[in-house]
Parts: sequence; C-alpha cells; structure tokens
Amino acid sequence: MVAAFKKLIKDKGLQVEIRAQRTGCLEACEMGPALVVYPEGVFYAHVQLSDVEEIVAEHLENNRIVRRLVMDYNKLKELKS
Repeated sequence: MVAAFKKLIKDKGLQVEIRAQRTGCLEACEMGPALVVYPEGVFYAHVQLSDVEEIVAEHLENNRIVRRLVMDYNKLKELKS
C-alpha cells in the first residue's frame, strides 16, 4: 500500500510537499491497515489498496477528509480492553 501511495503522489507531482512513509501499527493494529495524515493528525482505519486514490485525491489534493475511513477511537478503545 505504501508503494501505491508513493507512486500516486509522484505521478501527481505532489512529492515535493508530501511523503509517504511506512510505519509500525500506530498503536491501532486492531483497526486493520491504518495511516495518519500529518500535520492534521487524521487517522484512517481499515484502509484498503482501493482507498489510496480517494485519500490522495480528496485529502491530500483537496484537503477534504475521507469521513468513511476516519478511525473510530471509541471502537479502538473497546477492542483494546
């Protein structure tokens, strides 16, 4: 998935300001594949390869959060307890 983000960011010429970086589980492993967009600090959960284009187009290019993928912190707390 990181490779897909990197390719799309490069293809769109966004690599000067945006970088995709692999991380650990962001303390949210229970929520499936997750990512965070900084500096906003928006956490996305259950991200699939099919979501990459939407996240890049909506959030990174147009500064619109993809609400359907935003991490549910209450659910995360339940899963951790």
